[in-house]
Amino acid sequence: MKTMTFKSAVICVALVSTMGGGTSRAQDAILLPPAELRLTLRAAMEAALDTNPEVRLFKEKIEGARAATSTQLGALLPNLSGTAQATHLTAYLGKIGLAPVRTNPFEVYDARASLTQSLFSLSLIQRWKASREALKVAELESETTKSDTMGTVGLLYVEALRADALVKAHEANLKLFTELIQLARDRRGSGLGTGLDTARLQAQLENERQQLTSSRYEVERVHLNLINALGLPFDVRLVLTDALKTDVDATPPIHDAVATALNDRMEVKAQSQRVKTASIGLDSTMSERLPSLQAQGDYGRIGNRLDTTIDTYTIGAFLTVPLFDGGQRQGRIQEGRSQVRQEMIRLQSVSNRVTLEVREALVTLASAQEQVGIAKAGLEAALMELALARERFAVLSSSSNLEVTNALFSVSRARENTVDAMFRLNQARINLARSLGHLTSLS
Repeated sequence: MKTMTFKSAVICVALVSTMGGGTSRAQDAILLPPAELRLTLRAAMEAALDTNPEVRLFKEKIEGARAATSTQLGALLPNLSGTAQATHLTAYLGKIGLAPVRTNPFEVYDARASLTQSLFSLSLIQRWKASREALKVAELESETTKSDTMGTVGLLYVEALRADALVKAHEANLKLFTELIQLARDRRGSGLGTGLDTARLQAQLENERQQLTSSRYEVERVHLNLINALGLPFDVRLVLTDALKTDVDATPPIHDAVATALNDRMEVKAQSQRVKTASIGLDSTMSERLPSLQAQGDYGRIGNRLDTTIDTYTIGAFLTVPLFDGGQRQGRIQEGRSQVRQEMIRLQSVSNRVTLEVREALVTLASAQEQVGIAKAGLEAALMELALARERFAVLSSSSNLEVTNALFSVSRARENTVDAMFRLNQARINLARSLGHLTSLS
């Protein structure tokens, strides 16, 4: 089966999905084997940044915020418009005697360009600045979504590794059961064993086969969730090239980790930017109390005939001084002040949540590291127990396989404990990187 990179796999499946023009092409597409996509943990997290729907949605939000900034900037730039009109009319000249008098019909032709320019309006300037800060908020929110998406994909990746590892553990157990059943049958054929020995092992073998089948379906389920998080077509066959790590690098002290997270986490940066945006918006509303100055002018040609038009123009400056608006402005100022206070409270809440996440991640990681060591020691002890029980069962004619089955149960449980401990360690490793804002450097 052909191995493909992430981008080539997406392009290939997209091309296949567009081959629906004829029945024969559709049938050929159905018969094609699924594309195989090999991914490391880092590649999987990075791949989601291009295809995940949530990330793409926030990219569009950035474009919307950028358009809003252009709109506010347009209020500070010259506004030029042009008009052209041709009018056929009569004019009232008053009354002469008892009858009103009007002119004969005549034409007026007027072509004119008008220009308006804000010379000074602190409120408009502050609104433009606020829109620029809102754009930065959208960009930081997009980075937050990227980080969340990478964390989600990373956790799904290690969950898939756990499912794969459990399948291998059950396969190894199944192999042991098969070997010991054959040994029990040989002993029974030699008159050294009983049917109970074989039946007991056969029962455990079937139980292990059932767990293996369940684990294989679990692999498919987790892979589908990972494919969905990556935004890939479900026909792609994923091959995970990384393995569950059994050790991690040294972790930073708690206070250093918290300080790093508060400085690097995009959630904190985005909320700080919201406080700044709300403050500038409040300044813009308060600046509406100040006078504003605007220039306006027009130039054009006017006349009764197209060949006899003359040029005319108007130039003026307009000073607007706010006096009283019924208290509307003061209400908006109070609303803006409340918005600033709300954003500051949210900033404190975000900072507390980030601090909690870092502390929880460090505690969980330390516990997971200890659990991995315990699980490894337990697996070694269980394998030693199985080796001794197996040797005793093979050598002593009077022994039953009860010790062997107990040892097999211990090995099976120890292997599952080891896989679960490694999974929790890798899960805690990703959560710590996420809490610190360092997922992009995770390998």
